[in-house]
Amino acid sequence: MMGYKNRSLKKEILDQKNIPFEDIVLNMKELEFINSHLGGHSITISGFKKLLKNKKQVSVCEIGCGGGDNLNAIDKFCKRNHIICSFTGIDINKECIAFAKENMEPSEPTLVSSPATNIKFIVSDYKEINFTNGKPDIIFSSLFCHHFSENDLIKMLHWMKKKSAIGFFINDLHRHPIAYFFIKIATRIFSKSYLVKNDAPLSVLRGFKKNEWKTILEKAGIKNYSIKWKWAFRYLIIVSNQQNQ
Repeated sequence: MMGYKNRSLKKEILDQKNIPFEDIVLNMKELEFINSHLGGHSITISGFKKLLKNKKQVSVCEIGCGGGDNLNAIDKFCKRNHIICSFTGIDINKECIAFAKENMEPSEPTLVSSPATNIKFIVSDYKEINFTNGKPDIIFSSLFCHHFSENDLIKMLHWMKKKSAIGFFINDLHRHPIAYFFIKIATRIFSKSYLVKNDAPLSVLRGFKKNEWKTILEKAGIKNYSIKWKWAFRYLIIVSNQQNQ
């Protein structure tokens, strides 16, 4: 087995084209379960709250939104805390967006906005997006960055900083042997998705260590950031565009 010193450059199956929709659906459902039960959603909420501060109205964009479960988690948080939030979900995979549209929960009658009006899903490479109605306050990604090379990731950081009004955050995997063997065994036993069984352990091998994140952020010219380790073996990177935060 590898020594985990260097990232794997092997591509995940999900990065390929023409994956059957039913396979995408099963993959997205199992990823949502993993996010819900291994702290992924709580990390996303933590990043959102850090940048949100005391604002009661905010716009949020997720790049690489997949099945939309992270946006759904933020939506629930906003409902509980009486925050008016509009959402944009961007993913290059049209099958993921199709599932995301089906997966958004109906809004409660008491809300100012409903999912039909407060969320917009876009099939696109995030780099091709120009926000014609103003920048989103907060941009984020979850389990997205490890799909990219270091050079592509530097360009992504530039884009997220330029396109966000308040700032952005990243929720992604820590490359570590415990994380690798845990998810490999767990998915082998419990998963019914060949995508999850292959891609979940590989995702860990494509993840970053803290010193690697520091190098990438420095190369991107980003100075006002924080990196925090979170259970289970993830990093939360928060970048504020406001120097006093």
